[in-house]
Amino acid sequence: MTITTLGIDIAKSVFQLHGVDADGTVILQKKLRRGAVLSFLDQLDPCLIGIEACATSHHWAREIAALGHEVRLIPPAYVKPYVKRQKNDVADAEAICEAVTRPNMRFVPVKTKEQQSVLVLHRSRDLLMRQRTMILNAIRAHFAEFGIIAPQGPRKVIELVARLRDDGNLGLSEVAQSALFALAEQLESLATRVRAIEQQLLAWHRQNAASQRLETIPGVGIITATALTASVPDPAVFKSGRQFAAYLGLVPRQNSSGGKDRLGHISKMGNGYLRRLLVVGATSVTRRAASNNTRTGVWVRSLLERKPTRLVTVAIANKTARTAWALLAKGENYKAKLAI
Repeated sequence: MTITTLGIDIAKSVFQLHGVDADGTVILQKKLRRGAVLSFLDQLDPCLIGIEACATSHHWAREIAALGHEVRLIPPAYVKPYVKRQKNDVADAEAICEAVTRPNMRFVPVKTKEQQSVLVLHRSRDLLMRQRTMILNAIRAHFAEFGIIAPQGPRKVIELVARLRDDGNLGLSEVAQSALFALAEQLESLATRVRAIEQQLLAWHRQNAASQRLETIPGVGIITATALTASVPDPAVFKSGRQFAAYLGLVPRQNSSGGKDRLGHISKMGNGYLRRLLVVGATSVTRRAASNNTRTGVWVRSLLERKPTRLVTVAIANKTARTAWALLAKGENYKAKLAI
C-alpha cells in the first residue's frame, strides 16, 4: 500500500507522522527524531503532506518540497476542529492529515528564504523599538523621582539627558547620574541598531517592484510596504481584497443567528504586526484629510463628521489592505482619483 496523504506534527526534536492511503486507511503512525525526518521522507513516493503553519514550518516545507512531495501549510486554528478528544502528538498528526484533504481548506503560502529574512529584520526592529520605549519610560520615571518632569515625547527625554551632561547634576547624586547615563548609552546604541536595520529594509525595498508599488498607497511607507510584500508571497491565495482584510482582522466580528445580523468590533485575527502598521499609517491619512482633495479625502472627511476618529482610522486601514491586495494581484501602481 502506498501513502497518498501524510500529516506531520512538527516539534523541536520529535516529529509525529500519520499516513493514509487512497481509501483513507491508516497505514503509518510513526515518531521520528528531527534528524531522521528528511531521510525517511526521501524513501516515500511523492504524496500530499500537511503541516501546521508555525515559526519553523516554512523551512520544513521548502526542504520536504525539494524531495518531490506536495506540501501544504495549514493555520493551526483550522486544524483544531479535526482533533478528536485528547490533545497529543498522535491526535494532532491525524487531525492535520484529515484537514489537508478538505476541499474548502485554506492554506498558508510557503515563504522563501528571502522573505523570511526580511521578516526577521522587521521582528528585530520591532523588538528594539519596544526596548527603546522601555528605556525612555525608565529614564523619565527616574527623573520624576527627583522632581524633574520631562515633557512627553522621546526627543524631550533625550534633551533632558543632554542637559544633565552639559549643565551639571540638576540636583541628582553621582550614583543616580551614573545609572541614567548607562540607560542613555543603551538608548543611543538601540537607535543606531534600528537605523541600520531600516537601511537594510530600504535597500531591499529599492530592488523589489512589488514593495515599491505598495509605497504609492497613501499611508503606506517603506516599513509597511516591505512587511506586506514579505508576508504575502502569493496574493492569489486570497479571492478578494475583503478576504485579505479579514485575514488581517480588519473586518467586524459577526455573531449572527436566525436571520439577524450582529456586527461587533474588528476580529483582530491574523497578523497583528501588519494590522498595527496599517492602523498607524491610516492615522496619518486621517490627520491629513483636511488638505486631501482626492475622492479618498472626501470619503474620510465624511466619515469623520459622523464617526469617532479611531473607528475611521480602522476603516481606512481596511481600505488600505484591500488596495494593497489589488496592487499585488494586478501588478499596478496606486492612482488617486481627484474629487469631482
